[in-house]
Amino acid sequence: MAIDKELLDILACPKCKGDIYINKKEDGLICDACQLLYEIKDEIPIMLIDEALPLDKVEEERKSRKEG
Repeated sequence: MAIDKELLDILACPKCKGDIYINKKEDGLICDACQLLYEIKDEIPIMLIDEALPLDKVEEERKSRKEG
């Protein structure tokens, strides 16, 4: 899922208003300052603080999938 470069340039973290970037899998946007992942669903970034996933939780889920 590719997100438009122009859209990515204007988006900011809704919590801290800081910079965000697309993750390696291109299925979410990451804010390093808040340690949150905003998922991308149907090529639309879900920029709601309440729906953001903590990065540590995302990493734990990925590790458990690899081990299981």
